[in-house]
Amino acid sequence: MIVTISLSFIAFLQDQLQATAGQNSSLVSLLWRSSPIAKLILLVLLIFSIASWAIIAAKETATRKALQQSSAITAAMKEAASLSDLRNAISANSASPLAALQQAAEGELKKQRTLNLEAVQRAMQGAAIEETTKLEKSLGWLASTASAAPFIGLFGTVVGIIIAFQGLSAASSASIQAVAPGIAEALIATAAGIGAAVPAVLAYNHYLNRIKILAAEMDSFSLKLLNLIEREVTNK
Repeated sequence: MIVTISLSFIAFLQDQLQATAGQNSSLVSLLWRSSPIAKLILLVLLIFSIASWAIIAAKETATRKALQQSSAITAAMKEAASLSDLRNAISANSASPLAALQQAAEGELKKQRTLNLEAVQRAMQGAAIEETTKLEKSLGWLASTASAAPFIGLFGTVVGIIIAFQGLSAASSASIQAVAPGIAEALIATAAGIGAAVPAVLAYNHYLNRIKILAAEMDSFSLKLLNLIEREVTNK
């Protein structure tokens, strides 16, 4: 959904650029005439935007795959009668964070001489923390882009307006036609900042919600796995 909205927004911008391509006040010409400070700010915002889109693409693939495989493991858990049955389902869905919890539990069981469910639970909690940290990796960049990009763009706008009015004060005649191009050029920075921030904040909230769902699934899986281990050991 985030990707669809963002692509629609980009398509809209492209249509607007094509509609004004033949005009002297087009976006390309304004960018070409912009001051070095404005160009530097736009370059910074471009870097923020490119990095954000790379993170969005990576997180979309990773979280979607994790959710799909976690659902498969959860379904297998309901039908599993033993650890071996569950192990077969997990081997086919190793990208799920639930697989790391199962591996941590079995690793702890192999080290024990007598069953200690509290130690197994602690091992799974440690694995859950590690998996959550991996899922949250790079989300900080999206949050930083969402919060900082509009202010960076606003800074460029303020600097551009100052330059525009300085040029107007040196002009022989003052008119709206003389200052309008400079103000339009300055406002591009604000538009660029908003354009970089909106996809970042939408993606951040979207993937944070997915990670919360996965964290809840890990908690539920841990409890069910403890019950399965206890039943299997008791029945032996």
